Amino acid sequence: MAIARTSAFSEKDRLLANWSKALAHPARLAILKSLAARGECLCGTLVVDLPLAQSTVSQHLKALKEAGLIQGEVDGPRSRYCIHRKNFEKLMKSFDTFGAQILEDIKDQSC
Repeated sequence: MAIARTSAFSEKDRLLANWSKALAHPARLAILKSLAARGECLCGTLVVDLPLAQSTVSQHLKALKEAGLIQGEVDGPRSRYCIHRKNFEKLMKSFDTFGAQILEDIKDQSC
């Protein structure tokens, strides 16, 4: 079995890969859009917005929270979430930097 050797890559690249993985599902993109539109949201509200079971929405919220893209708090039986603005800004800057570097590297390629 192959061993993941992520430690061989820069911290910036590992973080960008982790955020990319967290974004790699359309339900998670829909959750982020909903949170952005509402400012904050209860998990139950997201379940109404999405064509998914509550447990599935909770799993997606967990993945986004573990990646640091959202933050949340438990208020009794309810969980309230919002976008982690500082980390989302870091994500966007990382994507911009990554994309600009790739475009610079391929500018003279004819492939």
